[in-house]
Amino acid sequence: MAPQNAEATVGSLLRRYRLAAGLSQQELATGAAVSVRTIRDIERERVDSPRAPSLRRLAQALALAPSDRDRLLAALPGPRPVTRTDRRLRVEVLGPLSVRTGPAEVDLGPAPQRDLLALLAIQPGRVVSRDEIVDVLWGDQPPKTCLSMVQTYVGRLRGRLDPDREPRSPGDVIRLAGDGYAIDLDAAQLDLAQFQDLVELGTGTPDPSTAVDLLDHALRCWRGPVLGNASPRLRSHPAAVAVGRQRLRAALAYADLAADLGLHEATVARLQELAPDEPLHEGLTAKLMVALAGSGERAAALSLFAEVSRRLGDELGVEPSAELGDTHLRILRQEQVVRRADPRPRQLPAAVPSFTGRATQLERLDALLARERSGHGTAVVIATIDGSAGVGKTALAVHWAHRAAHRFPDGQLYVNLRGFDPAGPVPAGEAVRGFLEALHVPAQRMPVGLDAQTALYRSLLAGRRMLVVLDNARDADHVRPLLPGSPGCLVIVTSRDQLAGLVAAEGAYPVPLDLLDPDDAAQLLARRLGADRVAAEPEALAEITRACAGLPLALVIVAARAATRPISLAALADELRKARGGLDAFSGADPATDLRAVFSWSYRSLSEPASRLFRLLGLHPGADLAVPAAASLAGVPATEVPPLLAELGRARLLAEHAPGRYAFHDLLRAYAAELAAETNPPAERHAALHRLLDHYLHTAYAADAQLNPHRDKIARTPAQPGLTLDEVGDQRQALAWFTAEHATLLAVIERTATAGCDTHTWQLAWAVTTYLERQGHWHDWVGVQDLALQATRRLGRRGDVADAYRRLARAYARVGRYIDAHVHYWRALDIFGEVGDLLGLANTHRNLAYMCGTQGHQRDALYHARKALDLFRAAGHRVGEANALNNVGWYHARNGEYVEALEHCEQALELLREINDRPGVAATLDSIGYAYHHLGRPPEAVASFERALAMFRTAGDRSHEAGTLTHLGDAYRAAGERERARRAWRQALVLLEELDQPEADEVRAKLAGLG
Repeated sequence: MAPQNAEATVGSLLRRYRLAAGLSQQELATGAAVSVRTIRDIERERVDSPRAPSLRRLAQALALAPSDRDRLLAALPGPRPVTRTDRRLRVEVLGPLSVRTGPAEVDLGPAPQRDLLALLAIQPGRVVSRDEIVDVLWGDQPPKTCLSMVQTYVGRLRGRLDPDREPRSPGDVIRLAGDGYAIDLDAAQLDLAQFQDLVELGTGTPDPSTAVDLLDHALRCWRGPVLGNASPRLRSHPAAVAVGRQRLRAALAYADLAADLGLHEATVARLQELAPDEPLHEGLTAKLMVALAGSGERAAALSLFAEVSRRLGDELGVEPSAELGDTHLRILRQEQVVRRADPRPRQLPAAVPSFTGRATQLERLDALLARERSGHGTAVVIATIDGSAGVGKTALAVHWAHRAAHRFPDGQLYVNLRGFDPAGPVPAGEAVRGFLEALHVPAQRMPVGLDAQTALYRSLLAGRRMLVVLDNARDADHVRPLLPGSPGCLVIVTSRDQLAGLVAAEGAYPVPLDLLDPDDAAQLLARRLGADRVAAEPEALAEITRACAGLPLALVIVAARAATRPISLAALADELRKARGGLDAFSGADPATDLRAVFSWSYRSLSEPASRLFRLLGLHPGADLAVPAAASLAGVPATEVPPLLAELGRARLLAEHAPGRYAFHDLLRAYAAELAAETNPPAERHAALHRLLDHYLHTAYAADAQLNPHRDKIARTPAQPGLTLDEVGDQRQALAWFTAEHATLLAVIERTATAGCDTHTWQLAWAVTTYLERQGHWHDWVGVQDLALQATRRLGRRGDVADAYRRLARAYARVGRYIDAHVHYWRALDIFGEVGDLLGLANTHRNLAYMCGTQGHQRDALYHARKALDLFRAAGHRVGEANALNNVGWYHARNGEYVEALEHCEQALELLREINDRPGVAATLDSIGYAYHHLGRPPEAVASFERALAMFRTAGDRSHEAGTLTHLGDAYRAAGERERARRAWRQALVLLEELDQPEADEVRAKLAGLG
């Protein structure tokens, strides 16, 4: 945590200590974080021992000078006589409303007077208007003297909260401000402020133990539901509801952190406190199930799932969410349950085992850390670690980053830029988008263009203390878009290039890295193999280190091999001496650095099936792959592949970097590709690559069919023999597969384009369209559709070219490139017209309708929707006709023509029900409700929206569920049912906030309008 935030870290207790000790705020702000546990010790010991050890720990933690420490310790001598200032006001709203001055309970008077104080206290510092106060206290029928009564209540409360105050004192707890009143209470006076301070500290500290302790302390502030003894109208006020949601979010954050620390019993206790108030909250239920299972109560976890599932079905008519169902399944299988990611990115790879040497470089990096911490200068601190391939640049960067991570509480970002990968580097734009996703920028809010994305990235990092590791950069230009724009962050860049441009222009500090010296190389082997073993054969050890030329990668591979074989070091040295070969592109200037010798030595130890698989893996274009892809590449059954992958892992030629996903170093990839070119005939390599492309094409096609079952199909390239497909038997599996293979699919499509596999190019681009569009990966969609258009042009099939124009236009429209989209849509229309493709024309006009509607051109949208309807009917395409009828109805409604909208939507509804297109039915019911609402027929609108809502919930379509809830609240409000409208909008707001949608502001305004 930044030094200037130290006072906030220790909270209100240290503010009291600072004042008692006479320390200035600047003096106190030189300190670091103090755990809540230390503060608790201080509170217990301050009465009995003014110089107790915990007080010394506090003084040390504040990093004060010795004289200032003495002043702080002397300021806590134990009990003091009670004075007027000791009669501190304490207001508690996290449970039944309670007010005390010192130990005495304050009588707040009649219920409206109590509710007035409570309304102000749940919004400390905010001016609450008299109108809002009147609405909360009396609803729609306030007395004629309500305003004078409010003024009377305020005067009485001031007197009861501070009986010794002077009349009309400027220091009144409740102050008059504008057209309302506000109450100013700090964390020592208000349990809500104390809770919020502790939650902010807990979610901001990098240390998990301290964070859990802070969040636990925050949750202990609660004594029950917020304002449990207040009137129902006040308890349902948006501010009270928002406070309750804060408790829930804090409990969920606590559960995530506590699960990592194995604090399952404590988590059960915390979550069970909330469970009665949130009986149908599926996220809470899932985390409570995890905690119960972790504490040995697996049966209770399964019983809880059964109970909540029954209630969801009985009360809401819905199935459990994907998260809840997945948790249940994993508990049944006794698997580890996967949690949602920490809100602060922690992307560093695993720490390097047995890291050795590099003392000079570590000291240089530490010096930069001290420079950054001192706040010297206004530029971002950048360090560049450069050296030859395999010299240990990444190892040094990751090792130091883990050592310094606690200095950067806002998180750590990491990307492997693959600057020297034979398949090409990771583009800077892709890396920036990855960072924005890690910083929780939704895909649909991603700016268009690298410049805009870089600007947003730098804005998000401004004011944060974050460590950024840019690994394997190709050159200075490769990393410039990834550099923060303001001080506070520290950047580590590794590259085989010296990055002189960064040193000259950005003031980067170079940290050159060379081969390990003999002592450090020997120490690395000793740590891997054991000191006794290497000490027994010093001459062989020296020969091994010379043969490896001090190259860390070579040393690690040799050590791994020696650790798994019961042979002497002398025999290992002899094998290295006899080995031949090398990787020419990565041999470096030193002739003794021969990576081929090291790799071939490990490779020759493999069985024939494992060595064949290793060679073929060099043909894979992606960063990693799963078992079915490896099986397809090798043309063997999937059951034969895991043992081969495990054998490659033991030889350190492959790593399982994530469960079920395998990858290897780029040097190993190059080595495998060389071996394949030397060993496997061209026909075998071609067949293997074709099987791999078929694997991704046919799996993606099947997954798309789960996500979009009514989509018109294409005639795929026939699958080659020996293919293994991933299992995508339902919508959830399909979405999970696309998510896991996202980057690989993009790399595969690029490979098909460069390899001349044009049919695979456009068909793969077709298969990934639904996923990329619905998930908001629109920039990727533009890229693959552009490749698809080029491929179809080369193939020369006019219908496919037109459809590629249409799909690229849809992608352009999504990223706001409307001029390009219009051009491509009209090209598609021209070609579809030439070849007489009615469906192509219909789909293009339907897409044009959507784009025109998005741009606000509702009359143009209606024109294209009508054209699409006529064309679908002419083609006899019932699914298209049904959905186009709804589109026509919707755009009639958007043009204020609600009777015409109903006519078309009712026709659409009948047809959609016939063909069992449930998403289409739900969307049409929403359109019908919208028309009814604007025709002034609230009952019919409510009924239609409620049916649509039930269907969206069953389908798990949360985005459309939020939209329909918003419409439903509008209809309830028009029908005069304010409380139902409030409930619908609150449910919509929860979903919109979780989905991070901009429509949340509109719903908040609707709720505020209700009072």
